Amino acid sequence: MHNGVIVRDALPAELPRIGALRLAAYQAGDFLADESNYGETLRTLGFDGTGQILAAVSSDGGDDDGDLLGTVMLQFWPHAQHVVRSPDEAEVRALAVAPEAQGQGAGRALLRACIEIAAARGARQLVLCTQADMAAAQHLYADAGFRRLPDRDWSPVPGFTLLSYGLTLDPAAPVTSPPGRLAR
Repeated sequence: MHNGVIVRDALPAELPRIGALRLAAYQAGDFLADESNYGETLRTLGFDGTGQILAAVSSDGGDDDGDLLGTVMLQFWPHAQHVVRSPDEAEVRALAVAPEAQGQGAGRALLRACIEIAAARGARQLVLCTQADMAAAQHLYADAGFRRLPDRDWSPVPGFTLLSYGLTLDPAAPVTSPPGRLAR
């Protein structure tokens, strides 16, 4: 646990709330253009089982059913898209923190959980994409050791480029939390 935040696998019953949280976080930051079709993708990303969806919840002594603070999805080869180039890479997608919970450590805890899980599953590189104007996210990634990978930047639509970042992992590093529940 970190600052009252526990990271664990999302529960199936939470998926609608997770979709709504993602949309709220992106809309609050003005990162979701009205003309974009990405809102529906973001709302349901990973609900088909192609990724591991994690939830950050508040806790007052270990209860996993606390308030939903944030979420992230981790995808592995061959389901990861766009910036993943090989089976020893994994991708962080749709990191989102509820607007009212931002700045309280949930994003950092979710990112740390992705790093631990990817390393435990043997990934040697963790990659992600972010929008150019997501300065807080880029700061979070840099603090965690991610570096820019400009050769992997890509454009989902003409005139809109996503910036790629990567982190080299040590798959031999010990995991400090049991699978399914990652205390931060």
